[in-house]
Amino acid sequence: MVNFDPHEYPYPSKRNVVYGQKGMVATSQPLAAEAGIEIMKKGGNAVDAAIATAAALTVLEPTSNGIGSDAFALVWIKGKLHGLNASGYSPENMTIDAVKAKGYEAVPQFGMTPVTVPGAPAAWAELADKFGNLPLTESLKPAISYAEDGYPVSPTLGAFWKEAAEKFKTTFEGEEFEAWFTTFAPDEKAPEAGSVWKSPDHAATLKEIAETNAESFYRGHLAEKISRHFQKHGGFLSKQDLADYSPEWVDPIKVNYRGYDVWEIPPNGQGLIALMGLNTLKKDDFSHKEAVETYHRQIEAMKLAYSDGLAHITEETHMKHTVEELLSDDFASQRREIIGEEALDPSPAEPPKGGTVYLATADAEGNMVSFIQSNFMGFGSGIVVPETGIAMQNRGFTFSLDESHVNSLQPRKKTFHTIIPGFLSRGSEPVGPFGVMGGYMQPQGHMQVIMSTIDFHLNPQAALDAPRWQWISGRKILVDPSFPNYIAEALSRKGHQIERSLTHGGFGRGQIIWRNPDSGVLAGGTEPRTDGHVAVW
Repeated sequence: MVNFDPHEYPYPSKRNVVYGQKGMVATSQPLAAEAGIEIMKKGGNAVDAAIATAAALTVLEPTSNGIGSDAFALVWIKGKLHGLNASGYSPENMTIDAVKAKGYEAVPQFGMTPVTVPGAPAAWAELADKFGNLPLTESLKPAISYAEDGYPVSPTLGAFWKEAAEKFKTTFEGEEFEAWFTTFAPDEKAPEAGSVWKSPDHAATLKEIAETNAESFYRGHLAEKISRHFQKHGGFLSKQDLADYSPEWVDPIKVNYRGYDVWEIPPNGQGLIALMGLNTLKKDDFSHKEAVETYHRQIEAMKLAYSDGLAHITEETHMKHTVEELLSDDFASQRREIIGEEALDPSPAEPPKGGTVYLATADAEGNMVSFIQSNFMGFGSGIVVPETGIAMQNRGFTFSLDESHVNSLQPRKKTFHTIIPGFLSRGSEPVGPFGVMGGYMQPQGHMQVIMSTIDFHLNPQAALDAPRWQWISGRKILVDPSFPNYIAEALSRKGHQIERSLTHGGFGRGQIIWRNPDSGVLAGGTEPRTDGHVAVW
């Protein structure tokens, strides 16, 4: 168990750390967390609860994910950690020349072009088949019920939904976007917080996914609907692209940080960036959290890790440098040595040769899941397949059209991916799942909550409540409204270009569950920057 003081609560919050024993689900939407616990009480394990929560979130938080999302999972079960990469590849006919022939100099953010094969439905089916106690017909019942009967929109969700709807009125032009407005803004506006929203099409699609174990989505009736819509509007995604897809089980990667193993999914995910940042700092001594030197070295290490990650990470088979090289002690020492007293403008180095939803679950048997799925940049591509409720992601947006770039677009290639689940263990014992969703904030959030936990002994809720910063580019650092002013001023004197955000949005939304190996008691925290909730049993 992480050594934290359960009574230590240095940051203002309306929440205390939550304890449970038989089961726990932490996520960004209260009804979704309760859906996971409901399935656990019906005989499901932590895996079934994760599936139920993830499916429910496609209904309960459509501003961040959907049935057309990608997903990743870290699953601790029977004494071993397993990794699932359910990100999709680019369509067979999506080439650099084909995209440029449409008049683009870069892959666009919206529309048919940036859509890659969605992996989330396949992830649910794969997890249920390999580790679940229940079939999808049971685990998806809460999601189907919320889509059929409706639910009251929560405050943070309502704000994001309204912002997106206003933007899309002027952004989305063309028949291919009509289904987005029919589905998510039927009265030409987003539903207000407290109003009831329902989606019968969404419910029908989830039923079909459940009854066919996701086969319909990739090789059946739903696949036909998806491919017809893309064919009609000149998209690249085809029926064959869907039919050939399956998620991939992978070996998680880790670094040892002060006696704890911090685990991430290997590339194409950006979890490697969080590990490189921690690896750079593991020989430093941090005596106080709220100290200028602590923040300065954290920021500098993350800037270097991110510049290296953006230069080297893509689908692992296409990388020029291995994960082992990027996580080597020699490379970490090389990067550590250039961190000085002043802020630097980062640039990538060559290593020595050698808008997302997150949830965490745990059950009484010791099984634990760290799960994340996302449409990317809010609602994703803006493409909704008519009469299905399927909102498609836009992960192809991160591909480069420069053939020499490591993340250059190629057919059937998985792009650099921002969504990353995290897991913490010590020796042979699991500590638990953690994650901080939010685009390029994610590895930065991972590093900050792990250091708050291990270096400064904060409990899960306090670690999530703590002030956050985000590296933007160069020496520009954005800090949240709770960030101490005296530290911000001191960092400015070191050359950091500090900008204070007026809102808590953009600093990630995290969840943590830690397990006491002696008592089996679970300790959970949820993000104060969203409608977060920890459901316990």
